[in-house]
Amino acid sequence: MNFDVSNLYSATAEVFVAIMILTIMLATAFARGIARGLAYSLAQITLIVATFITFFTLDSGRDVAFNDMFVRDMSGGILKLMVYFSMMIALLYGRGYLAERKLDRPEYYLLALLTTLGMMVMITANHLLVLYIGLEMMSLSLYALVAFDRDAVRSTEAGMKYFVLGALASGLLLYGMSMIYGATGGQLELRAIQQAVSVDPRNIVLLLGLVFLIAGISFKLGVVPFHMWVPDVYQGAPTAVTMIVSSAPKIAAFALAMRLLAGALPDLVDHWQTMLMFVAALSIVLGNLAALIQRNIKRMLAYSGISHMGFMLLGLLSGSEGTGYSSAMFYTIAYALMTLAAFGMVVLLSREGFEAEDIEDFKGLNRRNPWFALIMLFVMFSMAGIPFFVGFFAKFSVLQAVIHAGHLWIAIVAVVMSLIGAFYYLRIVKFMYFDEPVDSTPLTASAELQVMLSVNGIAIALLGLMPGALLRWCEVGMKATFTANFAPSQ
Repeated sequence: MNFDVSNLYSATAEVFVAIMILTIMLATAFARGIARGLAYSLAQITLIVATFITFFTLDSGRDVAFNDMFVRDMSGGILKLMVYFSMMIALLYGRGYLAERKLDRPEYYLLALLTTLGMMVMITANHLLVLYIGLEMMSLSLYALVAFDRDAVRSTEAGMKYFVLGALASGLLLYGMSMIYGATGGQLELRAIQQAVSVDPRNIVLLLGLVFLIAGISFKLGVVPFHMWVPDVYQGAPTAVTMIVSSAPKIAAFALAMRLLAGALPDLVDHWQTMLMFVAALSIVLGNLAALIQRNIKRMLAYSGISHMGFMLLGLLSGSEGTGYSSAMFYTIAYALMTLAAFGMVVLLSREGFEAEDIEDFKGLNRRNPWFALIMLFVMFSMAGIPFFVGFFAKFSVLQAVIHAGHLWIAIVAVVMSLIGAFYYLRIVKFMYFDEPVDSTPLTASAELQVMLSVNGIAIALLGLMPGALLRWCEVGMKATFTANFAPSQ
């Protein structure tokens, strides 16, 4: 293997983030007095520069590098941009929260950047081993972040649960990859696997490997029946960490599903679509029903997230690069924006010595601060799928793709469960506007948190009024990538 310097062009963003991680590690070791502020500033600068690098190298073509193990395409670039934005917002929201609890340490930002790098590798991987390396880099960093509050029992407990179950899921995924490796004559590169599978798509070893892949992907998305970690981790982790776990990794998990299922196994589409159909239906039903009885808002948002990921899978299983895959991509991005704003509101209401985790903590918010009550209303309406917010158009585009694919029954189930699920979102709105406040303490938060949270909420409303640009961006990205990289062999 001869190293070609031109490979570095395709991986410029990844190389830059890796170098900055090492730089921050060394800088904070020698600048102890200002290590916290320096680590945060350098982490944000890293994400901003990576955004510019990715944006200016974004095109509709397909470049492979490092002996076809790395691929740069349009949808991958779009997903990386969304990961950067999500991580920037999460770090900004969480900074004051962490400082109040003496958790604002340089290690937090290093782990956040390592998580980002793992997600970037997952999104751009064109090889089973590279996919797995990216997945483990992301997962191991997240395990440490969840248990970051070492003095809190529930944080360390959540970290252990996440680690044990995550290790099991990683083992299932790796076992599925090994079976596909054996069934395809020792192929690891995704396009080579696609070509090998097209020769004998009925191979029983391939189908067994597919089952294990679906199990691993389902865990990373947090969908039924591999959802048991989601509510405990969301509740146990510090809210600043929960924001990270609930947003950007979902985008990376969507990319993982796209690379493995649509990219490497399009000839097994009938099999994996059937599996995803039942996983999606169960996730939508269980997620909405379980969220109805939750009093802790982090657990409520966890079960809500299970339902939302079920909706995303509906787009994926409809199996069309023009509508299905692009609607799933649109839904994932919309969900990341909504969940960041929701947990941002939890952070806003929290203060030193008090966690605003009970849904009753939102009572009377309109009297305390009408503006942020309105922002939370935008978030809840959008998550419920009420017109005209981005969540409505995300669900509408997915349901349109599902009906177009001929799966009317599951579209009906999704609509009915959305109507039922609207109850627990509207309950928050009722508490904010019609109940007496249980806490009259003024909201105290940094100006940057208040500004960004306002921008986040307004973006949810504006993207609902004008969803066409983002939806077209997703469609163009998926079509370009599908044509270049995911085209079925037949």
